[in-house]
Amino acid sequence: MEQCKTIVITGASDGIGAAAARRLGRQGHRVVIVGRSPRKTGAVARQVGADAHVADFTRLDDVRKLAADLDASYPRIEVLANNAGGVFGDPTRTVDGFEQTFQINHLAPFLLTQLLMDKLVASKASVIQTTTLHGGMVRTLDVDDLNQERSFNAVRAYNASKLENVLFAKELHRRYHSQGVSAAAFYPGNVATNFGSDTTSRLMKFLATNRAARTVLLTTPDKGADQLVWLAEARPGTDWQSGEYYAKRKPGKGLNRLALDTDLARRLWERSEALLA
Repeated sequence: MEQCKTIVITGASDGIGAAAARRLGRQGHRVVIVGRSPRKTGAVARQVGADAHVADFTRLDDVRKLAADLDASYPRIEVLANNAGGVFGDPTRTVDGFEQTFQINHLAPFLLTQLLMDKLVASKASVIQTTTLHGGMVRTLDVDDLNQERSFNAVRAYNASKLENVLFAKELHRRYHSQGVSAAAFYPGNVATNFGSDTTSRLMKFLATNRAARTVLLTTPDKGADQLVWLAEARPGTDWQSGEYYAKRKPGKGLNRLALDTDLARRLWERSEALLA
């Protein structure tokens, strides 16, 4: 390890976020744990010997406060791992008026990154996005209907948000890499966590609750965290390339063709800014 880094991990109270935090803490980094549950977030932070920050991504005011607290608490942030996310059930609006899958998985981390951008640029930071197989298996993405009001399906909403994570990473690279910020999205594999336990999707509920299926079909949080740990510790430009999608420490194959659409990435960024304005 070349240097101790300040590494902020959202969604770090459980699953691969918690597993990555433990490994990075053992390896000497200053890890910052961000989670929704005060009890679970505090428990992981105590295990790691890390700072804990609580924020509910269904409330954008929580995200704004989180950004202000992070900015005030840490002179540098070398890594921001946007790992928080979930798949849910019936369409539910947040207090901010957005469909919760879209807000939690894309809009909240987009806002957090934007609010921290000056510090990320000054720190020559890496911004890491957790996504899914192929970067979200959807055929279309309507940036004028990101809440999916016209036709909602829980799994499709999740996949759309995961595509948005990749598009965000690629557009972040295009806009800020010249200023020293690196960005990547990664697929951790199908990980056995509590992820999906709140959904009404039969498939996701089955994978979240059926022990036999989890053992056969899913990998462990520790194995899933390997990609996040590697991207956080490795050197962008040498060990990995900014703007890329990774799986198993290599550029991922079979990426959704929509993730390569630079115009779509630009329009998603601009629409996200407009919604937050």
